[in-house]
Amino acid sequence: MIDKNLVKEIVGEWLTGKDYFLVDVEVSQDNRVVVEIDHADGVWIEDCVELSRFIEDRLNRDEEDFELEVGSAGLGQPFKVAQQYVNHIGKEVEVLTLDGKKLKGILKSVDGEQFVVTVEEKVRVEGKKRPELQATDYSFEMSGVKYCKYLFQV
Repeated sequence: MIDKNLVKEIVGEWLTGKDYFLVDVEVSQDNRVVVEIDHADGVWIEDCVELSRFIEDRLNRDEEDFELEVGSAGLGQPFKVAQQYVNHIGKEVEVLTLDGKKLKGILKSVDGEQFVVTVEEKVRVEGKKRPELQATDYSFEMSGVKYCKYLFQV
């Protein structure tokens, strides 16, 4: 079986000096290698092809046959690495908490492994008949939510 860490090293070598970053590497039992990369401005197919060739040139098919897929982290897919959070600051995201509560709001900030989402909520204000919309900040640990993902508008 192809070593996942070897693939990560090869990808790391290709990433040097580029604005791309590694999101994930998966290697299945039957040597299907899936590499996900991302970039603040999106991923170009030409760069995926270049990375694919770079990886293929460094792995030996005579020793071990493999299937290789290189692509971008899917739009609307849950974030997997901190850089994805950073790239989406100021954009609308959906968070699913560990207790199953969904929140939609604006990703306000990221600090280390924590992030803050500002949610517009109806809040009952004393002395008023109707609830009013107020912005409320919620702070989360990246590892303390089921997912956080970008909500793209069409």
